[in-house]
Amino acid sequence: MSGETAKSAAACLGVIRLDYDYEAAPGDIDHPDSFSCDVYYKVVPGLTFEMCQKGKMTEEVEKRFKESVKWLVKEKSVNGVTGDCGFMMNFQSIARKITKIPIFMSSLCQLPAVTCGYAQKEQIIIMTANGKSLEPMRDLIRDECGVDTQDKRYNIVGCEDVPHFGEAVAKGDKVNTKKATPGIVKKAVEALQKYPQSRAFLLECTELPPYSDAIRFHTGLPVYDSITACHFFISGHKDNPRFGFQEWQADWDEEQEEYQYGDNLTQKEKDQLVNKVNS
Repeated sequence: MSGETAKSAAACLGVIRLDYDYEAAPGDIDHPDSFSCDVYYKVVPGLTFEMCQKGKMTEEVEKRFKESVKWLVKEKSVNGVTGDCGFMMNFQSIARKITKIPIFMSSLCQLPAVTCGYAQKEQIIIMTANGKSLEPMRDLIRDECGVDTQDKRYNIVGCEDVPHFGEAVAKGDKVNTKKATPGIVKKAVEALQKYPQSRAFLLECTELPPYSDAIRFHTGLPVYDSITACHFFISGHKDNPRFGFQEWQADWDEEQEEYQYGDNLTQKEKDQLVNKVNS
């Protein structure tokens, strides 16, 4: 190549989206500017929050789910796939069968690594949008992540009663992050007072990362969330400009592509969404 070095594309992330549109805040997994890499989204027509919560898709939606994962891998050459709902952890095993790249459908995939960083008697606070909804997933988390959250070192704290947050998330409405922040911080501080042996927070809900910095500031503890999970897995594909083999990967220009909900749907899928809204 006349002395030039062929470069691989910059590392990028793929996100499977639920079939509903809302205005995501910076820090939310559905906000492209939340990441330090390119990100590509794929809506799965018919995939609802309720399906994720129950862990069961219809045959047609499961087919679309698989096709969406394949599209991200084959068409966009992503280096890892996540989802915009933590309950997609229920479909982690399905996505894993489709590709060999990392699949991390929930921030809970970080839990084994976070756990290893602390002594056996030290605790970790897991914050979620709804504590009761996460309880039935304990066995799944154990099977998929190798961590038993029923161990007394893990304490699940639900944010369903936090003003401006819990009800909005449950309804799929836009969350006023500025108004919700004091309540989220209060919940975190109170949890730390209740569990003083805690050494870290792990935020399960994909709409909680906008509050991570505030929790870090007010508690002094590290906070892991869906954004840190994505960065962890994608970092394994990134060039390190400080040392090692250089100039093998194209630089990310830090400019995110403009994304609108449903951009990557086929015309048939778009028509189906329109018909659903109008029905």
